[in-house]
Amino acid sequence: MASKNVASVSEDICVACGACTKVCPRQAISVINGCFSFVNEELCVGCGKCAKTCPADCILIKERAS
Repeated sequence: MASKNVASVSEDICVACGACTKVCPRQAISVINGCFSFVNEELCVGCGKCAKTCPADCILIKERAS
């Protein structure tokens, strides 16, 4: 069963530093074309480690859409 929460990246604020990819325990985040981070919602468990690590403060933990 999936977590009720999921990470969401504000692509316009993301600086594509990759800090979030390094701390994600499920490898659910990848940097796309050196431009922004993308969250694979199927893998994300909503733990919030990425949001706490993000220097641009562009990752929010939100409730998963049903």
